[in-house]
Amino acid sequence: MTAEPLPRAARPEYLTEALKRRGVLGDSRVCDVVVESSRTTILSRIIRLRLSYDGTTAGAPASLILKVGLPERADARWNSGRYEVAFYTHVAEATPPALLPECYDAAWDENTRDWHLLLEDLTESHFVLTHWPMPPTRPQSEAIVRARARFHAAWWDDPRLGTSIGAWLEPHDPQIQQFAEEFGRFADRVGDRLPAERRAIYERLIEEGHRLNARYHSHRNMTLLHGDAHVWNVFLPRDLGDDLRLFDWDGWRVDVATDDLAYMMALHWFPDHRRRHERDLLDRYHAELLAHGIAGYDRQALDEDYRLSVLWQIATPVWQAANNIPSGIWWHHLERIFLAIDDLGCRDFLAG
Repeated sequence: MTAEPLPRAARPEYLTEALKRRGVLGDSRVCDVVVESSRTTILSRIIRLRLSYDGTTAGAPASLILKVGLPERADARWNSGRYEVAFYTHVAEATPPALLPECYDAAWDENTRDWHLLLEDLTESHFVLTHWPMPPTRPQSEAIVRARARFHAAWWDDPRLGTSIGAWLEPHDPQIQQFAEEFGRFADRVGDRLPAERRAIYERLIEEGHRLNARYHSHRNMTLLHGDAHVWNVFLPRDLGDDLRLFDWDGWRVDVATDDLAYMMALHWFPDHRRRHERDLLDRYHAELLAHGIAGYDRQALDEDYRLSVLWQIATPVWQAANNIPSGIWWHHLERIFLAIDDLGCRDFLAG
């Protein structure tokens, strides 16, 4: 156990009110809180809390996960935590059960940029893959893509997309110009470590970006994305069942579903592993969509979307570098994603 000052959201009186609002505490109250563990990630601090109660506690959690922001990430550009709080406030409540950890409280302060989440503690029943960057086993990979498909299917072409849930990007694509400016800074930073041939692909993607984004602006066969869909953002059940839970939702958005799949496989997996498993996992994903009622989106359409998503993933290292993600992460992404676009013939999209 660790001894450290408790954030406000970990104080007994705050937890009592939060759990009462959630309807899981009744007339009891939290009388003591112990920090069982605490760790810091790139963007947040994750604290496991053990709760003691004064009174009957049927249905009240014995422990919780408190996720709080880091002071160094509390800047207007990053807005760390803001979107994840919005996800649990607006999206999670409308999502079918057994896809997400339960959220007991979510708060964002516009003035201070302080934020927190109080989440279900799945430590005893679930685990997270820990051997980064080693990919999951084949059965684990299959379970993960099926879970992604179930979440995507739940929001597939939902009429709330872009209105009450998320927002559509503007038709004139201002993000293309923003990306062009960021790429200029990235190219200066990397220098001759970015070969001229790769630089030309970036420049061509920027030139053709408005045309390629016609797929997005069709607003058809769209869903909610995780946005950071690597395999370490999934709780897997210890009993090897199907009760997977997707977490870490700070990057969610409305977009094409295959962006999550390209991020998971093409960006993070080395070529040999990806080549051996990619197509079969896309088959599994598509079958799960069909099993959950998605029609009018055939396997060929999935392949085309996936290849285009892989091409767009060359933007990810640029944005990661811009947001001070360590180069040990984005440099490897840069190498892997260019190998993937060659394997999948993604340069064909740039032919104009």
